[in-house]
Amino acid sequence: MLQVRDASVVFPTSDGQSVHALDRVSLEMPPDSIVVAVGASGCGKSTLLNAIAGFLPLTGGSIRLDGAPIAGPGGDRGVVFQKDTLLPWASVLDNVALGLKYKGVPGRERRQRARELLRLVGLSDFEGKPPYELSGGMRQRVGIARALATDPKILLMDEPFGALDSLTRETMQQLLASIWAQTGKQVLFITHSIEEALLLGTTIVVMSPRPGRIVARFDVDFVRDFARTGEIGPIVSDRRFVELREEIRALIHTSPAAEHGRLQ
Repeated sequence: MLQVRDASVVFPTSDGQSVHALDRVSLEMPPDSIVVAVGASGCGKSTLLNAIAGFLPLTGGSIRLDGAPIAGPGGDRGVVFQKDTLLPWASVLDNVALGLKYKGVPGRERRQRARELLRLVGLSDFEGKPPYELSGGMRQRVGIARALATDPKILLMDEPFGALDSLTRETMQQLLASIWAQTGKQVLFITHSIEEALLLGTTIVVMSPRPGRIVARFDVDFVRDFARTGEIGPIVSDRRFVELREEIRALIHTSPAAEHGRLQ
């Protein structure tokens, strides 16, 4: 279980001032959950994810994973960013196996594991290709496979589909729902899209910016039907889906978030 307790992050600025990015954020993520943080630009979503990943130190509070404090990056957390961070000179297979290589896993074993994950994300035929020969959606599939390679306790995804076209984004949403259903992997997902949050989350937390706070929480289960059927249409037209979408939109646009950006 991931436990965030009163997490605060304050950034110093070049003019001697400071930016209060997160303010006493508390969050619990049980196993097999997808928690989606949604909000406009500047609400601290990515700051929260980066603190959980161990990339940013907290100014106050604590973050624990299975009771152990998070003090830096670690193999128990896999990270997928909006822009892929693949090595352009390495093959798709070697990119997926990279974390296993750093862990000292023998070559034959890590290649076998990488091939299993490429099958999971539908890229078995591309293992020998360099990343620059793949489309944006395919590169994100490689990034997801690489993040899963070390079998992390939690998958951290920072707007991973935000730069994709709408059709590719829908395909990637279906892929994530399917992977979650198959693996039961714990996921923290960051997005600006309310619809994406409702499609993929078992829990949605709405954040208000500067300083970033969790202002509302919704427990939902649309992702289970999505993972089972792979069909978006019946879900987004469901009355409860529509009601929640409008409730969350109204909540955000009547908060300070409205001053910092618009949601989809």
